[in-house]
Amino acid sequence: MAVLRFPQPPHGRGPVLGDPVENLQVDSEAEIRAALAPLGIDYERWSLDRVPADANADQVLAAYADEIDEMKRRGGYVTADVIDVNPATPNLEAMLARFDKEHTHDEDEVRFILSGRGIFFLHIGDKVVSVEVGPGDVLRVPRGTTHWFTLCEDRRIRAIRWFQDTTGWTPHYTDSGVDKSYQPLCFGPAYLGPRLRTTISV
Repeated sequence: MAVLRFPQPPHGRGPVLGDPVENLQVDSEAEIRAALAPLGIDYERWSLDRVPADANADQVLAAYADEIDEMKRRGGYVTADVIDVNPATPNLEAMLARFDKEHTHDEDEVRFILSGRGIFFLHIGDKVVSVEVGPGDVLRVPRGTTHWFTLCEDRRIRAIRWFQDTTGWTPHYTDSGVDKSYQPLCFGPAYLGPRLRTTISV
């Protein structure tokens, strides 16, 4: 399940390292969707029982063909693939450096996480929300949304991606420096302990 964090900077200035952060883990898809919907972000949970962990990309795409086609229909996407990143991926740090600074894309960023964990930081209006995604999470970040992304400590993620046009995924950097004020800390189940029921107000 995703983990949502809402930094609370002191009034009158932007957030800086060390500001208090509310770390929340909600225990249902409905609660997470309700928190992200006002920000224009779509969230779902999909089953992970279709394929074994060692399935190759073609097997994954075949197993989720119906869901992939439905997502294409909903978003006007024309292609989908499987990205598999791990510590042995060549030029991993350079790859991550392309996306860990605040930027936008000319098309939606849609991911179904098969394994691993990463953090999307979403800068929407005067709010910055981080969404730590993990296995089973489906997240759609609409085109033009100011955001940045990085992996969790184990430096691995496997996901299905959708594209309207692969050239639209080129990052357009804002050079705002906002991303420097946020620590990319992951707070998955191993960090948070038992789940807590909570209501999130944005």
